[in-house]
Amino acid sequence: MSTTKNQRGFTTAILHSDRDAGIEHGALHKPLHVSVAYGYRDARELAAVFQGRAQGYAYGRQGNPTAAALEMKVTAMEEGVATVCFSTGMAAIGAILLALTREGDRVVASQFLFGNTVSMLGTLASHGANIDFVDATDAAAVERALTPATRLVFVETIANPRTQIADLARIGALCAARGILFVVDNTMTSPALFRPKAVGAGLVVNALTKYIGGHGNALGGSVTDTGLFDWTRFPNIADSYKGQKAALWGIQQLRKKGLRDWGGTLSAEQAHHISVGAETLALRMERTCSNAQALAEVLAAHPKVRAVYYPGLAKHAQHALARELFGGFGGLLSFELADGIDCFEFLNRLKIVVLSSNLGDNRTLAIPVAQTIFWEMGAARRAEMGIADSLIRVSCGIEDRDDLIGDFVQALEGG
Repeated sequence: MSTTKNQRGFTTAILHSDRDAGIEHGALHKPLHVSVAYGYRDARELAAVFQGRAQGYAYGRQGNPTAAALEMKVTAMEEGVATVCFSTGMAAIGAILLALTREGDRVVASQFLFGNTVSMLGTLASHGANIDFVDATDAAAVERALTPATRLVFVETIANPRTQIADLARIGALCAARGILFVVDNTMTSPALFRPKAVGAGLVVNALTKYIGGHGNALGGSVTDTGLFDWTRFPNIADSYKGQKAALWGIQQLRKKGLRDWGGTLSAEQAHHISVGAETLALRMERTCSNAQALAEVLAAHPKVRAVYYPGLAKHAQHALARELFGGFGGLLSFELADGIDCFEFLNRLKIVVLSSNLGDNRTLAIPVAQTIFWEMGAARRAEMGIADSLIRVSCGIEDRDDLIGDFVQALEGG
């Protein structure tokens, strides 16, 4: 049966996105555009591009055609109206905070956010913003933190590394009722498993480095406007960005104040790698989720493991919520070793698993959390977040299941 472009399935739409938009010389992929500057025959057209009244490219720091093709892909994946790509996921998050908040504003954020995001919010606080960290698994806790000065609520779908799941739908309804911008970081689920637009998110963040790119060979991040938020109610939009339709005010300010001014530009080469990697996103996520589920079940039954944190386990605190929201439980899990087992010695016994700080790679990666990615925040803050000294984070890849599980079992039993 033939289908229209709007009716295509998730993977089909990604595969044919570039060709649908038209590609130079009939190429199957958007080629790399590495020029820094773009020339115009008509000075009025050049001015219109700079002022946002016409489509085009003003300067390489504000984007390039290869990145623009990726932006179209991500917009389609998230069912949004527009996307801005950045050089990293942290650049994307930083752009939101820097471009859309002012001194005296309040930001309500999940207390379980990734360490670098917590650090970024701490930097924002030092410049005059007020950050309220709350238990985002409870919408009532979010509601108690809201004030007239609250400009946005920021949560992740699944927390890294303890896998707490925010009460997304109820927080979204709360933000909609109050006219507050709801920002959801979709990195841990990816649009293959979940679209935050379904719970009322106004902006969606993706660290493209992770599952969307998937191959550990390119850094990138994105912010997608879902079209749900009414930017006419947002007090921090500069008058110079109100010349076009209101639905694009936020994304225009992000592109100018968040991308142009701070320079976190995604290069054409990185955009190309991510774009090609995205073609197999749904296929990879299916295998990754399957491996993570199997590994979590084996670890949960092993006597040398004290606790396992994975939304796919029935005993997970938000298991029912995860089943309701997501098309899969994700590829990330963490676990605590039993008392007396040295986490470094255990990790060193792994033979297939790579000891690495990344996640969302095709290869399974593992890292001791307290001693690395959460070391900087200190013992007290780690305790508040439930980060035990023996906690190990695992990002499952697409290896053969028996090989993966066998590697963890031999490392546990070898001590």
